[in-house]
Amino acid sequence: MESGFNSWFTAWDKTHNETFGQPETLAGISTLLPAPPAVKPGQANTFNTAGNSTPVPVAQAAVDAMMAALPTAPGQKPMHERRVLVMAHTGAGGFVHASIPLAAKAVEALGNQGGLWTTTVSYDVADINTENLKKYDAIFLDSTTACFLDDPDPSVTATRRAAFLDFVRGGKGIAGIHAATDSYHTDCLASEAAAKNGTPGLNLGALVLASRFVSAADKDNDGTVSQQEWAALADDWFQKLDTGNTGKVARADFVAHFNSLLPPPDMHPLNLESKPVQQWPEFNKLIGGYFKFHWPDPQVIEVKIDDPKSPLTAMFHGQEFEIHDETYTFEQESFSRRNVHVLTSIDYDKMSAEDKAKEAHPRTDGDYALS
Repeated sequence: MESGFNSWFTAWDKTHNETFGQPETLAGISTLLPAPPAVKPGQANTFNTAGNSTPVPVAQAAVDAMMAALPTAPGQKPMHERRVLVMAHTGAGGFVHASIPLAAKAVEALGNQGGLWTTTVSYDVADINTENLKKYDAIFLDSTTACFLDDPDPSVTATRRAAFLDFVRGGKGIAGIHAATDSYHTDCLASEAAAKNGTPGLNLGALVLASRFVSAADKDNDGTVSQQEWAALADDWFQKLDTGNTGKVARADFVAHFNSLLPPPDMHPLNLESKPVQQWPEFNKLIGGYFKFHWPDPQVIEVKIDDPKSPLTAMFHGQEFEIHDETYTFEQESFSRRNVHVLTSIDYDKMSAEDKAKEAHPRTDGDYALS
């Protein structure tokens, strides 16, 4: 391990001043761990530069666990048959969440209980058109992400957006989950151009790992790592891994415990929080806000019931409850209670100072709506 660290230090110390910082670490790690190959259609947990229109697979065990967690009492059956369109397509450059197919199955299963509604799941954005939408009473945006309705042809984009807004203005419903709010606040045109040109995406793994390496080694907090600090990090890791004092570390032990050797990722210096480039303000207002940051899963969140009288929250009887999730926050100016009726929110007063500090530039009003 010591010789490996020494060789990295020599290779990464491009200026030969016996120190290196995060940029040099990132360059070095990117060489060791190049960006992953091009994303395949339907591949989950990836940023897909071209967008995804292919069904994402889901493990049967996850489906079984979801089904077991569903409420057993059926809801109130509607007077007329209802149909819901689950839109599971993600836009160019958007993150394809592995939860997309599971959420779609959850919507379908809930509708099947007591015959509340029938569900159509679609990964084809072309299904958002005036004629097709006449068949549906609601659209469920399943972590759609990015500019999910857009097309290289601006006229097609305009037609889809108009059909979507007309659907809502005609009195029908829109629901969204998770990354539905991570839409139309970034430079979609740049993402689409990158996809067309085959430009590789951000090597996010290398970026985060470089930040964690520097944080672990930089004991004097000067933003750089000296050769002495680097050697000390190697020694510290070896001692922690060689629990039996055998003088060696097995590959399996290193792989199993590597993540625990590093401090939690500090997203502040990575400059990854979204810089708004609003492409469709009407959508941002309709959905209630747009993404800024998320706490890493499984962040503990205390959920506060803001409207205990609503039939949508009646089952909680006004009692707060705890979740462990990758919970989103909204950019300060994009969300306001003047524009939406809040049902639940984060009880921010009960969040620890340490957890609050994970978010750079938190909301000044401490108001974090969830639904």
